[in-house]
Amino acid sequence: MTKTAVDVVEGCDHAAISLVHRHGKVTTVAPTHEVAVQVDAIQYETGQGPCVDSIAEHEVYLSDDLAVDSRWPRFSRRAAEETGVRSILTFRLFVDDGTLGALNLYSRSVGAFDHQAREVGALLAAHAAIAMDAAQAHLHAAQLDEALLSNRRIGIAMGILMVTRHLTEDQAFALLKQASQYLNVKLRNVAGAIIEAGELPSSRARPGPARSGTEPGSG
Repeated sequence: MTKTAVDVVEGCDHAAISLVHRHGKVTTVAPTHEVAVQVDAIQYETGQGPCVDSIAEHEVYLSDDLAVDSRWPRFSRRAAEETGVRSILTFRLFVDDGTLGALNLYSRSVGAFDHQAREVGALLAAHAAIAMDAAQAHLHAAQLDEALLSNRRIGIAMGILMVTRHLTEDQAFALLKQASQYLNVKLRNVAGAIIEAGELPSSRARPGPARSGTEPGSG
């Protein structure tokens, strides 16, 4: 989507997406050039800038000349001087009430983005938001499926231990955790080994510490 923006939005030299993560952290993804990453880094560092405001205030922001823009004093002039970017156009990326991030368009020219550029950019932002929402939904579904599968395997492994070792449910889970820590293996992998073998993995699966003293038969 960012490459498309550079190709079809008149005056756009670089583009990137500021992605909002689950805990509020914002990072730059899909930049078309390192300059876009540099501009965004200054915004994140100073806590100011059009993309920051687009995300927070749910608006479209345009700066025709960062060198003289007083709305973001800690960001604007520094970005212009350090990166050569003079114009920025940003769009909030959202689906329903959820903000996914911002689509950021950059230009080395003053007054680069006209009315048509804003219309085309808004259309691209809408498509980007839909695509991102679909991708996140797919990832969440995949993670949920994986978690359910892991929980099911752990439950089966606990059942095996409860039957073969005459343990309570709490004791079986404690034994699973102990084996996971001792073998330095994830809990779901220990559970898988129990399901396959019908018993806990051998402690010999993990190399033990070297022993001091003489070798057997010596002395």
